[in-house]
Parts: sequence; structure tokens; C-alpha cells
Amino acid sequence: MSNWPLLSVIIFLPLVGGLIILLIKEDSSSFVNIRLAALWSSLGSFVLSCLLWFEFDSSKSSYQFVEKIIWFDDFNFNYHIGVDGISIFMIILSTFLTPLCILASWNSIQSRVKEFMLAFLFLETCMIGMFASIDILLFYIFFEAVLIPMYLIIGIWGGTRRIYAAFKFFLYTLLGSVLMLIALIVIYKTTGSMNIQELQGNYFTKSTQMFLWLAFFASFAVKIPMWPFHTWLPDAHVEAPTAGSVILAGVLLKMGGYGFIRFSIGMLPEASSFFTPFIMSISIIAIVYTSLVALAQNDIKKLIAYSSVAHMGIVTIGIFLLNQNGLEGAMIQMISHGVVSAALFLCVGVIYDRMHTREINFYGGLASKMPIYSTVFMIFMLASVGLPGTSGFVGEFLVILGAFRYSSIVAIGAAIGIILSAVYMLYLYKRVIFGVLENQKLKDILDLDIREKLILFPLVISIILIGIFPNIFLEPMRLSIESIINNFEVANAK
Repeated sequence: MSNWPLLSVIIFLPLVGGLIILLIKEDSSSFVNIRLAALWSSLGSFVLSCLLWFEFDSSKSSYQFVEKIIWFDDFNFNYHIGVDGISIFMIILSTFLTPLCILASWNSIQSRVKEFMLAFLFLETCMIGMFASIDILLFYIFFEAVLIPMYLIIGIWGGTRRIYAAFKFFLYTLLGSVLMLIALIVIYKTTGSMNIQELQGNYFTKSTQMFLWLAFFASFAVKIPMWPFHTWLPDAHVEAPTAGSVILAGVLLKMGGYGFIRFSIGMLPEASSFFTPFIMSISIIAIVYTSLVALAQNDIKKLIAYSSVAHMGIVTIGIFLLNQNGLEGAMIQMISHGVVSAALFLCVGVIYDRMHTREINFYGGLASKMPIYSTVFMIFMLASVGLPGTSGFVGEFLVILGAFRYSSIVAIGAAIGIILSAVYMLYLYKRVIFGVLENQKLKDILDLDIREKLILFPLVISIILIGIFPNIFLEPMRLSIESIINNFEVANAK
């Protein structure tokens, strides 16, 4: 197994599926073959990523399944990939959600099917490649490449204001990424190294760290997104097709959190310590403000989009608590939010495919017509609220536990956000599911079909699995997180 480039196969298998799709002549009779090729190649990556998990040694904090090919020796630029306890679950999350997105688009995407599937498979390769990168330039290439397929997915297959939303998404993220590129050039000029693992520690002066930290912050804060850089997200979610919203909320928002852990905390410990009060302040503002904005929404997608900003605020608090509980909580919260937000957007897609509207006021009383859908939606809603026994509880509990070690004010701010999330999610569920079915257009609405059950039931299982057996996920990441915290503490002790 050690001689088999497992990680490269996982990264590039979707592209192989894309090459097969390119060979299929596009017409109405070939759409099924195109979809099947995309589905099987993405499922192949998921199965192999599970094998990666099973073969992973939790007793090591270092990178495993490392592959290195020298590309530009003069510039010390290499194809250098590997996984540790932090990146492995981000990879699994990417490979888990992609086949579900393809299934979700099975009937809803009827035009330019070949291009849509190619965009999704290329997006999957970029996401996995980014999380697996050990070389900082390779990381940047994959990080930036994600923009291209996502821009196309929103701009071509989105709603009526798709061009506006796609441009807004592209410009916001590109601006931050330019500053990140400058930071990477400075790192290379200063150290001569592009190895993420080698750069963990305190290799820069405090003034250099301040500049680098702000440059990385500009990129990662937009990606998460943090308040006040969040305004592109509701527009992107509303206009994106269901599959686009799923992958955007499920994986792409996590790229910012992952970047903060790898670069800001790992490489710039002094600057991270200095800016921690700033991060805590804007995270609490984000949690409270976007939760209140969510309460005022009548579009279900927009409500869930604002809730994502609030939940990612808890993630940023957990990351910058800079203790074991906080970072573990942030990681579990990222995994949980990836699954739960994806599930909620898929639930919205189910009723949108039937009624072609996302207005909350249009619905009501769906429990009488869609009992299975109502039950599944309830599980996802309770996970979003953080009910014990669900994935949402584990991450939020650990973050609040870590927050009390840092500051009771921060802990209270995070707790307020959790309370507010319960308010708007329960309010949403009550208006859509409960009550009397008054809208006659809903009287013939059908419950979940087999394809929709195949999409939603694995997400239900995942949420309960993380909620009941969190150690399955915490154990592999524990040593990697300890290593980051130890490096941080040593650097700040100098």
C-alpha cells in the first residue's frame, strides 16, 4: 500500500471521469451515461478516501501518504502532497458531498449537462488537491482554481440574477487571493522554503508576521466568510443551483478555516496572538448580527446562508482560542456544518424542484403530505441547532468549553449565537412543516422519492454518527492539533 500513490489517485480520479465524459457525444440519449460517469468517478474517490482513513495512523502527528515529485528544482517548487489528522477529514468531506451533488442534479440540470458534470469533477479535484497540498504554491494553485468551476456553476446554471452573484463571488474572493499571493512570495523570499510543515513555527520577525497575517486574513476571511466580508454569500447561495449551494456551504467555506489553521496559527504565532481579540470581536458580531438578519428572511436559502455565517463565526472563535478544546471543536464544527448545511440546502432543493419557489410564506403544513421529508428535515434542523446526540452539539460544546478557558464574555457570545440559531431554525421549521395546509397548490405534493432518499439518508447517518461517536473523528486529529498548539506556545514563549 505504501508504494501505491493513493492520494494522487483520489485527487485525479474525478479528472479521469471528466476525460471519459469528454469522449461521450452529448445528446439527450447520452445524458444518463454522462451522469453515470460523473457519479462513478466521484464515488471511486470517496471509497478510496475512506480507505485513506482506515489506513491512517492516529499515533502520528506528521503527514502520511506523502508523495513528492520535484517540478522546479531551482525554485524549490514541488508536487508535494500528504495528509494529517486535520486535512484527512476535509478530503473525506469533499469526496462524500460530491456524489450527492451529482445525484441532486440528476433531474434538475437538463441543459449543458456535460459541461456541468465536468465543472463539478474539476471542482472536486481542486478541493481535494488543496487540502492535500504540503507545498504552499501548490496549495495556492488549487485554492485559486476552485474559483473557476464555482464561478461557472453559479453563472451558467444559476437563477435570474446569476451573473451578478457570480461576479460578486469572483471579485470578492479574487481580491483576497491576490494579497495571499503576495504573502506567499514574501514567505519564499524570506525562507527559501515552500514546505508547509517546515514553516510551522516562528521563522519571521513580528513586523513581517503582522503583514503576512493581514494578507492571509484578507483571503481566508472572505472565504469563510467573516463579517463584514460576507455579503457575497447570500447572493451566491440564492442564485446557485442546489448542488452549487451544497458544495459552497459544505466545503468551500471550510477552505478559509483550514487556511487559518495551517497558515495564520501554524506559521504566524505572534501575529495570531496579537490579533486574537480582533477575531473574537468580529466573530461575536457576526454570530449575533447574521442570526438576527436570518430571522427577517423569507427566502429559505437566504436564511440558511446567513445561518452559515453565524455558524462559521463559532468556528473562527474555536480556531483562535488556541487551545485543544477550541481547535478540536472548530474542526468538528467545520465537519458538522459541512454535512448539516449541505443537508439543509438539499432539503430546500427537494421542495423547490416540486414547487419552484423558496418563499417561506408559500409553504405550511407539509407534515401531512410529506412525513418522511418532514422527519429528515427535523433531524437536520435539530443538528443545526446543536441538539445533543447530533453532530452540531459536539463542535459547539467543545468550542464553548474552550472559550470559558479564554474568556467568559467570548463563551457567552458564542452561547447567544447558539440560542439565536435555535430561534430562527425552529421558526423556519414551524412555518414550513407545521400548521394547516392552506395553499391548495401543495395538496398534490409528493414525498421523497428513492433518489432523494439515497441522497438524504447518508447525511442523516453521518450527523448521528458524529454526534454519538465523536471520538472516531477526534482521535485521528488530536495529535496534529496538539502539534500546532505546541508550536504556537513555544513560539510565543520566546
